[in-house]
This record gives sequence, C-alpha cells and structure tokens, in this order.
Amino acid sequence: MKRLWNSITLALVLLFSLPLPGRAAELLVPVGQVIGLQLSDDTVTVAAFDDSLGAAARDAGLCIGDEILMIDGRAIDCAEDVRSALTAGGSQVELTVRRDGKVRALRLSPRATCDGPRLGVYLRQGITGIGTVTWYDPDTGSFGALGHGVSSGKGELLTMSKGLAFDAEVISVKKGKCGEPGQLKGSAEAMDICGELLRNTPQGVFGVSKEGWLGMPLPVAAYEDIQTGPAAIRSTVQGGSVQEYSVEILKIYPKDRADCRNFLLKVTDPELLETTGGIVQGMSGSPIIQDGKLVGAVTHVLVNSPDTGYGIFIGNMLDAAA
Repeated sequence: MKRLWNSITLALVLLFSLPLPGRAAELLVPVGQVIGLQLSDDTVTVAAFDDSLGAAARDAGLCIGDEILMIDGRAIDCAEDVRSALTAGGSQVELTVRRDGKVRALRLSPRATCDGPRLGVYLRQGITGIGTVTWYDPDTGSFGALGHGVSSGKGELLTMSKGLAFDAEVISVKKGKCGEPGQLKGSAEAMDICGELLRNTPQGVFGVSKEGWLGMPLPVAAYEDIQTGPAAIRSTVQGGSVQEYSVEILKIYPKDRADCRNFLLKVTDPELLETTGGIVQGMSGSPIIQDGKLVGAVTHVLVNSPDTGYGIFIGNMLDAAA
C-alpha cells in the first residue's frame, strides 16, 4: 500500500553532528530524483482523531498537537510504547502530555477493539514528506538532499534520532501562483527503502544509500566558478522521471551568508513554468548545473514570485555533510 507524502516544510535554525562516511568526492552525480523522507525524533504527537473511536479521548481533553510523554507513568518514545502501555493499563489510564510548553495530566478510558485497547487517535512520530536528491557519491554511497533543514513544526530544526529515504514518484502538482506557493504531492512505497538518513542540518539532509542513483558524475564547482547567467536544474515534477530545465542565476550572495541563500535564480524553462509555475515545495534539493559543474541546489521560492527562488552553494552542503 502506498503512502501519500506532502513536501517538507523549510527550517533553518541549528546544526548538530552525526557520523557520515567522509567528505564527498570532487566528482558527484547530480541526481534530481524525488524521494520520500521519514525523520523520527523520539516524540509521539496526536495528529488527528479517529471518527468512530476518538470521542472519549476528545471529551477527556486530548488535543491535536499534544505530545504524549507518559501513560500511567510509563515513558512514551514511539507508537509501540503507546500500545504496550494501553495493554498493560486498566479501564482508565492517565496520560501525561505536553501542550504549548506546559505539562498536564488527563484521565480517559481507552476504547476496546479486536486489536486491543486504543486511544482512538492517529499518532505522528517525527516528519514525513518528499524532497529531491541533490547529489550522490558512488564511491562512498553518501548523498545529500533538500539543501535546507527539516523543521519540527515548532520553528526549530528537527532533532532527528533516525531516518529513512524511500523511492517515490510525483502524482500531482499544485501550481504556484503569486502569494500561494505550489507543491508536489508524491507517493512512496513503505517497503521501498532506498537509503538511511544520518543527519538533518540547516544545509540539507544527508545519508547513505546502497543502491544509489545513476548518472554522469560532474565536477564540483568552486564558489568563484559561479556566474550570473544561464544555468540548469534537474527535477522530478511528473511521475518518477528526472528532467533538466533552464534557469538563470540572477544574483550571487556571499558564500558565508547565515541563511544559506547563496544565489538568486529564475526559472526560464517554458515547460517547467507551464507545469509548476516555477519553483514549488518538493523541488528543494534540485541540483543546479552551470558550465558542466555542480554549483548548488534549489532551496526556497519567493512567495510573491513563484518563478524565482534561492539556491545554496554546493560547497556549503558538502561541508555540512563532512
């Protein structure tokens, strides 16, 4: 059964370290393939109420967005912990939840089902979505995607404990327009794991893949190589097929810019403009190529100008992956 994945929200806050297999090579495959991403952070949050089973939990005061910390004093780190605690509990259980930074206790009666007692809610652990692979190093199996960090939804970088990447394809496109960013919607098969995610940073999400992605490796550009003028991006905006589209680099900013927006670019390709309106959520990570070199990745769109957005310098992604 396939899952639907919306594109991941943007975040640029703080950096933390986990080991990767060395710095990527100076020849990398510019990928442009959309993938499903699942990042876990050891928190369990109420995402929605079940229509038929959720009344008791709602009446007891449980709310969407509540982080479940404990059930009857048992610490909750994953959805399986919730099931175990409910099975071990009685006809009533006490939930300790965090809401708006405050911890509170709720008592409720789980609903009996053929699969055991249930709260009647849908739980979210971490973040799922789709993004685009920027580069792949065939020598080490390492890869980078997104070109920006994944937010926890609270305006801060998700502190990822583990993560997976899945094969995916685009099933529909919400075209971008002025004041309303567009979005790719994709499907991913939960069994089709294509990589392990090891790090979530402001410069991108990084991991390793045994299968990898095919393509001709290109040299990595030095910052001095980048010029204003014609360039290209590789993206997946229909099905699972990667295509190359024309863009123009309009302005180059300092390499060490704090927000990781190193250059401004504009989509000029008629086909991409017709399909998406320009840059849409889910295209983050699309590799940018200029003069036969990998120069960076698409990261953001301008809300009031969907054909225009920002890119991150490839060297900054590689430094974060090292």
